[in-house]
Amino acid sequence: MQQAVLLLLQHPQGTRKTYKLLPAIIPVTASAPTGAPWWGLRSFRINLVLALFTWAAWLLLGGTSAIHHLIVDWRIGLTMVFGSLIGGGTSGGGGAVAFPVFTKLLHISPYDARNFSLAIQSVGMGTATLSILFLKIPIERRAVIFAGIPAIAGVVLGARWIAPFISPVIVRTSFTVLVTSIGIALLLLNREGGENRNLQLPRFGNQERVILIAAGFLGGIVSALVGSGANSVTFMVMVLLFRINEKIATPTSVILMTMATIPGFLLHLFWLRDFSPTVMGYWLAAVPIVAVGAPLGALVCSYMSRRSIVNLLLCLIALELVSTVAIVPISRTVLVVSAGTLLICGSLDWLMSRIKDYVPAALESGAQD
Repeated sequence: MQQAVLLLLQHPQGTRKTYKLLPAIIPVTASAPTGAPWWGLRSFRINLVLALFTWAAWLLLGGTSAIHHLIVDWRIGLTMVFGSLIGGGTSGGGGAVAFPVFTKLLHISPYDARNFSLAIQSVGMGTATLSILFLKIPIERRAVIFAGIPAIAGVVLGARWIAPFISPVIVRTSFTVLVTSIGIALLLLNREGGENRNLQLPRFGNQERVILIAAGFLGGIVSALVGSGANSVTFMVMVLLFRINEKIATPTSVILMTMATIPGFLLHLFWLRDFSPTVMGYWLAAVPIVAVGAPLGALVCSYMSRRSIVNLLLCLIALELVSTVAIVPISRTVLVVSAGTLLICGSLDWLMSRIKDYVPAALESGAQD
């Protein structure tokens, strides 16, 4: 997910639908407009400024070295063209493209691929967060607080005391388990109508706080292993369990990942000191790409149907799963552990989708009783 991931919310025109909330009824734009002027002039200006600022900082930091790596490491830049397009326009994140290409086609170690992901997301998601705040895009602020802070703790714990003891093949298969879990969540989400969604947490007690804290902490640990996860885990909880509309859950997950990825990047850079010059070169090659690719991805996806975007993500996830099984040498023990983890994650996704406590219709019925 990169910087203009949420400009889909900024269409000035469009079909309006009404979503019932307790105790209020809030109208939101639910579909892309026909003939809307780009993303809206204000959205375009803000994201143009952010992109130009990113380019200027990139040149100031890297100088001639930045230009050198942009040319020499062209395969990294080409990968991030597609990664930023996916990250900018969907909830799947650029890792759905970048991590498997890096580790399987470019033969980059999973640890370097993870460090690169943290570094480049610090740029992409950092500017995305600024865009969200400047444009006042709706988010679930309570989820940001109660999942974001534990995510930071999870990243620190995972990077310092868990990741060093995990073998590269486990890191690779962990990413596959993560994205496959997202695919399961998308399939379950696709079974339900988009109208039956909340625009905020319908209730917020101790139970909801504990769930968000656990999701953020677990997502932070996953981020420490594969470079992303805080956004995906919390996103699945918000949309499958709490039935929050994807247009609210997506910007919320972007901010959550920003809160996790910047501390993770700084941790590897200054404390663990395993951010190698090679990864720094990859980072310099990718920064100007994501500054342009992410807004373009948001624009392209804004004219695609929701089902088309989901189908695209499912195809990428299926490709990741098949390529891991076909290419990565996996021992029987790793296979059993990965399959068991995937079974647990899929079962949790299914269980969350079956719980109806937060469905708007059930909440409204309970309030009337």
